[in-house]
Amino acid sequence: MTFKQAEQRGERLLESAGVADARIDAWLLLEMVAKIDRSFYFTHMNVEVEPEILTEYDRVLEKRAEHIPLQYITGEQEFMGMKFKVNSNVLIPRQDTEVLVEEVLKELEPDMEVLDLCTGSGCILLSILKNAPAVRGTGSDVSKQAVLVAKENAKLHGLEAEWVRGNLFDNVSGCFDVIVSNPPYIPQGQIPALMPEVQLFEPLQALDGGEDGLDFYRKIAALAPDYLKEGGLLFFEIGCDQAEDVERIMEEQGFAELSVVKDLAGLDRVVRGRLKPEEP
Repeated sequence: MTFKQAEQRGERLLESAGVADARIDAWLLLEMVAKIDRSFYFTHMNVEVEPEILTEYDRVLEKRAEHIPLQYITGEQEFMGMKFKVNSNVLIPRQDTEVLVEEVLKELEPDMEVLDLCTGSGCILLSILKNAPAVRGTGSDVSKQAVLVAKENAKLHGLEAEWVRGNLFDNVSGCFDVIVSNPPYIPQGQIPALMPEVQLFEPLQALDGGEDGLDFYRKIAALAPDYLKEGGLLFFEIGCDQAEDVERIMEEQGFAELSVVKDLAGLDRVVRGRLKPEEP
């Protein structure tokens, strides 16, 4: 079987399994197992593929046909121009979340300290530290396995951060200039309707935001004032229909200068606010 025939067969298999991006995924998996690029493919498409490569290609195609996310098969995902290692213990970084990082970067100055809650793969905090090298950062996650992935990504990019395992602020010490979080925000009742790649394979604790999807916003906003310096900033990623509720929650906990930022699709994606100074 040639490279062209193998890719076409892979595409047909994924299409029959209902994989949305069958053509793209078939190519990316072939690229991974054969260790080739497009240039090589176009000059060798009629060359016979080695049997061991075909065997491995079939193996990963079957995984993708079961709707295991492509990123969990390849073990990586790009975010903010950086490659991050991912596995089934962490949420797959998404392009929409880059808006959150970009908004935080606008406010940072040298020697500021940033706390990233629900850090997962560490992609948010590490992207911030990569683009603002004079800033110090702490990442916290309830999952031991997620913290291990974050540490691995920090090592991969040669970045220093403090990593804490705990439920939100548990085991976090000190005060910060900025707190940022992409918390679980899917309402429980909506989880069964998510695409299989998300519902069946991404970690439930990184998705489940409680009955109305707002549990973590309430908890974080209530405790954040104890961990923010005077005038400190709180940034949240949100679901596209949650801006009004999250703004209200933050306002009730003493945050002002509230604003909502949209993503590239024009949907509400980030809510930010500044902690009001205590009245004398």
